[in-house]
Amino acid sequence: MSAHLMSAPLELEARKLTVSFKVLLCLYAIIPVCFILQMLDVSYWGGYLKDNLPTKPSHFLLFQILFGTPHILASTFVLVGSRDYLKFFQHKLLLVTLAIAVFFGVGSFFIPYPVFYVLVAGWTVVHVLKQQHGVARGVCPLPNWAFYTLLSLSVLAGLFVYIGIFLKNSLDAEQTQAIKIVAGTLSTVLVLCGFYCQKYIKTTFGRSFLWANILLVVSSFYFYLQHYYFFAILVPRLVHDATAYAFYVTHDYNKHHQHPQNTLYRLAARLKMNIFLVLPLCSFALAFVLQAYGDHWVSVLTEYCLGIAVPKAITLGVLGYLALMHYYSEAITWKQGSPYRQFIGFSK
Repeated sequence: MSAHLMSAPLELEARKLTVSFKVLLCLYAIIPVCFILQMLDVSYWGGYLKDNLPTKPSHFLLFQILFGTPHILASTFVLVGSRDYLKFFQHKLLLVTLAIAVFFGVGSFFIPYPVFYVLVAGWTVVHVLKQQHGVARGVCPLPNWAFYTLLSLSVLAGLFVYIGIFLKNSLDAEQTQAIKIVAGTLSTVLVLCGFYCQKYIKTTFGRSFLWANILLVVSSFYFYLQHYYFFAILVPRLVHDATAYAFYVTHDYNKHHQHPQNTLYRLAARLKMNIFLVLPLCSFALAFVLQAYGDHWVSVLTEYCLGIAVPKAITLGVLGYLALMHYYSEAITWKQGSPYRQFIGFSK
């Protein structure tokens, strides 16, 4: 993911770079790009893309390496890269780690897989869309009831689309149709609420952000209906991950550019590595190694040492835990009062 960071004359030394709202809005250009590709595929390419793109991103290793895992690892680097951060959040992180272990460890024995999956999917959708609506709130302030109404409708519609895509092979025709009707109804209500709520936003730029987030969900529903499942997941995934990287890179530049404060950035300084590349390169490289080789290496090692091959220890165990922790930690680490906030700033 790439995100443009703009210099701004800020009062605090720590805030030499800001996250540009204009650039964050430009990330939503993936929506018309995917729509144009889908139209070309229907009109001229004979459905080649629909037939050859994976039916879900988890079938596509490159997708996993480019989206999802890297930004989760980047978030982890930011959190564990400072003793002050770990000390500030340690009690909450320990409690959530215990809750994850108990729920997913014990719960896996008696919670049916579809229920288990819906719970995790719901948490994923909430995380993705809450971030985008929360960021947009900086330029399109809404009354609390309007903000949470739009967010709730987005999450519910997104969840049904998510379920329709990832559980499609286990759903019968009647269930599939019901999911489409519910997702379509929620998407329609979301659009209608958008028309009503936009009156509270006084600027064209703010209204653009409002509709960008609405279209994030509506476009996913459209691609789901057209069986372009890859596009349906790619659109929110790319916008979410790119937005997250804009925050992470800005934070790390402001924190480390003058005096590197952890081993990673001290090593990068010795190697004369551009500070903007440190976090993206490290997170993408580690994502590639873990996704491509992690499970195999751990399986070989445990079989050699213990006589038992442990399957998917990295992709389900380590990365699964980091993903769930990421969903929680991102909800608290960027709030007002968090030590993160002293190293982040915004500009239009």
